[in-house]
Amino acid sequence: MANPEMLKKIIAHAKEYGFIFQSSEIYDGLSAVYDYGQNGVELKNNIKKYWWDSMVKLNENIVGIDTAIFMHPKIWTASGHVGAFSDPLIDNKDSKKRYRADVLIEDHREKIQLKINKDVDKAQKRFGDEFDKEEFLKTNKRVLDRQAKIDSITERFQNALNNDDLDDLKQLIVDEGIICPVSGSKNWTDVRQFNLMFDTKLGSVSEDADKIYLRPETAQGIFVNYLNVQKTGRMKLPFGIAQIGKAFRNEIVARQFIFRMREFEQMEMQFFIRPGEQEKWFEHWKNLRISWHKALNLGSEGYRFHDHDKLAHYATAATDIEFDFPMGFKELEGIHSRGDFDLSQHQEFSGKKLQYFDPELNKSYVPFVIETSIGLDRMFLAILSSSFKDEKIEKADGKTESRIVLKIHPALAPVKAAVLPLVKKDGLPEKAREILKELQYEFNCQYEEKDSIGKRYRRHDAIGTPFCITVDHQSLEDNTVTIRDRDTMQQERININEVKNIISEKTNMKNLFEKIENR
Repeated sequence: MANPEMLKKIIAHAKEYGFIFQSSEIYDGLSAVYDYGQNGVELKNNIKKYWWDSMVKLNENIVGIDTAIFMHPKIWTASGHVGAFSDPLIDNKDSKKRYRADVLIEDHREKIQLKINKDVDKAQKRFGDEFDKEEFLKTNKRVLDRQAKIDSITERFQNALNNDDLDDLKQLIVDEGIICPVSGSKNWTDVRQFNLMFDTKLGSVSEDADKIYLRPETAQGIFVNYLNVQKTGRMKLPFGIAQIGKAFRNEIVARQFIFRMREFEQMEMQFFIRPGEQEKWFEHWKNLRISWHKALNLGSEGYRFHDHDKLAHYATAATDIEFDFPMGFKELEGIHSRGDFDLSQHQEFSGKKLQYFDPELNKSYVPFVIETSIGLDRMFLAILSSSFKDEKIEKADGKTESRIVLKIHPALAPVKAAVLPLVKKDGLPEKAREILKELQYEFNCQYEEKDSIGKRYRRHDAIGTPFCITVDHQSLEDNTVTIRDRDTMQQERININEVKNIISEKTNMKNLFEKIENR
């Protein structure tokens, strides 16, 4: 459920603790463009590693590449982006704000669904253990009327999208009485399409330069290198090619922090298969990808699948893994059955054969493709928002205090351990730095000696550090330290020689990989 106040808290926390900054902030910023700070870049790199290793290291038939941002402009004609990569936009004449027409309708439909959910919750409280949810949904008149409304909107919405009927998209907004979130008015312009690609010039003299595009997705770099990878790697179907890289979209309606940006990063894998096997592999990757997400313990109830109302021009099937962000359920990852569209188009436009010779069938054909595509920045926001906790702690004297803690999975935490001398004298800093030197070969660690030990604990709670190692006077006597667990706040006295093994065991990504099902 949408929680705007929570999003504001997360944005403020992200800046205060070095996760995300507004790009060009000293020049009043650049809209929908962000920089990752010292803790943000560490978390971001750990997310990349989790995705990359789970794809490339753990699958014998998946390899990775890194392709250029600049590509031949003909590629984007072949892929359909020049002619079809656009969003339906609508303006409110009173607020002067611009919106995506499809998102307005989807949000309106979601509000009706939330009313159904509230009806269910009320009935659950009223009837308790005797409540039959399925029967209630089938028989309650108010629920049935609301569901019929959703179905009616969905049918009309899908028809308008599939037929590119912009007039009916607007009329649907008007008929449903959808208002501008800012002005509260229904004074809408017509809906029009807007192409999302950035273009630039390639060449030393502007008048002689060629028009090219900043890539709006990383997938095409994989497709145009499909044959290079297949031949040099002697790959046999089925096999996949993975890539992490920047993409650029001229989002007119860019808002909601890093959820929708103009410059962003994607983690994509294209899986090449025999024609006719697409349904099997589509289901396989749906199940495997949701398992990858749930291994992070962000909450199983925070995910759902959503089938597309309108398929992209290349897709034969498409579903999104949606996550319950502070803005409500939004797309986190897409799984698409792309058929042979991309390779066939590039084969036609380039004049080069992109076929695969199948020795078992003794024939050549253009492979089909299953795609998994996840926004790295959206994944970052999902982890940041779900791990953000404002906890009340009861002290020994009966009073309570609050702490902000990021309960990020230890394998992804930006800083794995903080080494803290109790005081800045008596040889404790020297002993602490000995421990730090031993740990920092394998883990990203921090040393801190400023402020009380309690304040230092709170700072590391706020950036998600799983362990704090405190060096005190006893450490000099018996070579022991206290290790504090971020989540439980419990402290344990251990030998210094055990520290590395404990941190390694708790922060190892193997703990995540073992949770991924259907491998």
